[in-house]
Amino acid sequence: MHPNELTPAQQAAAEDPDRLPGLADAEFTALGRRARRVEGLRKSTGREIYTDDIVLPGMLHGKILRSTEAHARIVSIDTSEAEALDGVYGVITGRDLPTPYGIIPWTRDEHALCFDKVRFIGDAVAAVAAVDEDTANAALGRIHVEYEPLPVYLSPEESLTPEAAAEPIHAPRKPGANGNVLKHVHLEFGDVDARMAEADVTIEGEYFFHGTTHTPIEPHCAISRLNPDGALEVWSSTQVPHYLQRELARVLDHDVAKVRVVQPAVGGAFGGKSEPFDLEFCVALLAMRTGRPVKILYTREELFYSHRGRHPMHMKYRLGASRDGKLRALDAHTTLDGGAYASFGLVTTYYSGQLLTSPCHIESYRFDSTRVYTNVAPCGPKRGHGSVQPRFAYEISLDKMAEKLGLDPFELRRRNFMGTGRTVNEFKVQSNGFLECLEAVERASDWKKRHRRLPRGRGLGMAASSYISGTNYPIYPNAMPQAAVQVQIERSGRVAILHGASEIGQGSDSTMAYIACEELGVPLEYVRVFSADTDLTPVDLGAYSSRETVMVGNACVEACRTLRAQVEEAVGEQWGVPAPRVRLARGWAFDAEAPEDAGRRIPISEAFNVAETKFGLLGAVGSYDTPKDVHGEYRGGTIGSSPAYSFTAHVAEVEVEEDTGVVGVKNIWVAHDCGRALNPVLVEGQIEGSAYMGFAEAIFEEQLFREGEVEGGLHTSPSLLDYRIPTSMDCPEFEALIVESVDPEGPYGAKEAGEGPLHPSLPAIANAIHDAVGVRLDALPFTPQRVWRALRAHAAGAAREDVA
Repeated sequence: MHPNELTPAQQAAAEDPDRLPGLADAEFTALGRRARRVEGLRKSTGREIYTDDIVLPGMLHGKILRSTEAHARIVSIDTSEAEALDGVYGVITGRDLPTPYGIIPWTRDEHALCFDKVRFIGDAVAAVAAVDEDTANAALGRIHVEYEPLPVYLSPEESLTPEAAAEPIHAPRKPGANGNVLKHVHLEFGDVDARMAEADVTIEGEYFFHGTTHTPIEPHCAISRLNPDGALEVWSSTQVPHYLQRELARVLDHDVAKVRVVQPAVGGAFGGKSEPFDLEFCVALLAMRTGRPVKILYTREELFYSHRGRHPMHMKYRLGASRDGKLRALDAHTTLDGGAYASFGLVTTYYSGQLLTSPCHIESYRFDSTRVYTNVAPCGPKRGHGSVQPRFAYEISLDKMAEKLGLDPFELRRRNFMGTGRTVNEFKVQSNGFLECLEAVERASDWKKRHRRLPRGRGLGMAASSYISGTNYPIYPNAMPQAAVQVQIERSGRVAILHGASEIGQGSDSTMAYIACEELGVPLEYVRVFSADTDLTPVDLGAYSSRETVMVGNACVEACRTLRAQVEEAVGEQWGVPAPRVRLARGWAFDAEAPEDAGRRIPISEAFNVAETKFGLLGAVGSYDTPKDVHGEYRGGTIGSSPAYSFTAHVAEVEVEEDTGVVGVKNIWVAHDCGRALNPVLVEGQIEGSAYMGFAEAIFEEQLFREGEVEGGLHTSPSLLDYRIPTSMDCPEFEALIVESVDPEGPYGAKEAGEGPLHPSLPAIANAIHDAVGVRLDALPFTPQRVWRALRAHAAGAAREDVA
């Protein structure tokens, strides 16, 4: 049954809510329905409270001085003039924050304010707190910094030279190593050389992903105050409150039990707020020094300078297959431009290879990935962390292979469908709706009648992918649960859910509320969700790796079922019936086997009172940790492994103007296997948002830095005017198609839908351009200039062949 449809019992109950016995045999009474978001009205009416909306009594305004050099030693910093300015209450430099930090414990290479040297234009050097923003900005102009310029490396190729190794961006971690290399990963599964030699057909290609940034509508913002009891409070537009709390305590040498991090509503993140940033440390220390609350809000320009966007990657792929289309071997070599700091780079290096091994089975696979430091803004996770770039290269390689073998691209993928079981790199897949995804987009796009048959200039392309539903491995190793939830039910019928997950627009608060409605039978308006406050909620690791539906959802189910069992037992005892006969649904408790006129139904609030009379205060906890058998026992085997995997297929339709090189994307059909769709409208929104972001990266977005000795490394387009993202007028028609393959590890079988649907957008558009005009575009983005040059080069090559 499609999740948008209702069973006859559900339909009858919807038409007549009092007909509760009709729900007795329904699989779900709240889930699978098109429900509203719990915060939807607050956002749509402009009443939501974001970090910058918060104003505290006596609050000061902070600003950060940023480096004008891409790579230089700090010779001296003179803050005396700034300190003497009327209205300035505090000035700090790197000497005040000497402890390095970083989201990955093994690669802490940042200081909140630069300690000895700067490594990119925009690196934080000093911070001030003043009575207002104008005074703070004036104070920045009175801080004098003397730099000693160092060699600037703006590309991995420059950073990997022997000359660069002699004056590296970071000191090497091992004697004799190049300090400009953060991480090198070499993994092989099966005998790649032997299988490649046996292949009847091989494809080789070089691919380039250009690097993009998140562009959330809300810039980073943080506020801090020190309470009289020594407790430090920080409000931040972060998506990892728990990790921020830990790093604040460590860097500031403050008792972690006396650090509170609160995440207000977040106006977009997409991975760009998934680690601590300089402003959070600065507001905290300035609040401690001044004794007054301090706020720092990034300007839009600062957001570009300080971004942690998607890594540029240079990828060399070789793919081998048998004559019948079976994939024999894949050999992938990738260089990642990591920018100036590590960020999540250790994980990204693994993700650049580990996540390619499904949904198509490969007999043997080798990847060699190197993440390199450069003197540009540091890179980190962006929606589809580390795997969007390699998926671009791989799916184009598959399209080239299908063409060379004379196979339809859908057929090539069907012949190599892995099903369930273990991937070649030993990840455990327990549900797989990929074939249904292929069928859905093939049918919706009318592929069989239109592919290779449209007029020149118009084309269809397809691509596919898989993605994780939470990472099996926490960022810092520990044996504790990865997610926990507390649920309380109260005599009025109200249910309170306390969880540490970060609502950043993806719907995690709403998902927890839907689960409570399903398990405890309360209406949605009876549910209160409290999240992302380290003083009030259990520890959760944050919004990254599409982890929250599976991990926090399972914890919520466990807590709610504990309470449901108590309510059913107490009510059943009062009625003299077995507890399993008591059902909780749509605001009522009722006897599922009693006739409708038997009178065995009571409002849910009364049922809760009966239960509290018997058991006392009603509250329960639930937790979730990942299974231990979902990955291989090799070094790095935990990175990329997951409790469950989603699957996606895209078809894109494009129109190419050959005279100008302009590519118009007309339609994108997306079929996504999300396991059980707990709320179809949320899933559809995530699918469309993901496809939009992939389309934007393919056609519009490009992060560029100036080259040369003068202003080398300066961002060329740090504004929403110059950094182009598509408006509603630029977008194609998106069609979201939900596929459900119930996963045994997900709550009610659910899997992720937040990041996986993005991956195929870019290669599907590239493959569609090839169908339209016969040109392969292996480097992003597909700007008019790049497409026009490719068309001219293709035409010149064809002319030479004709002459020969």
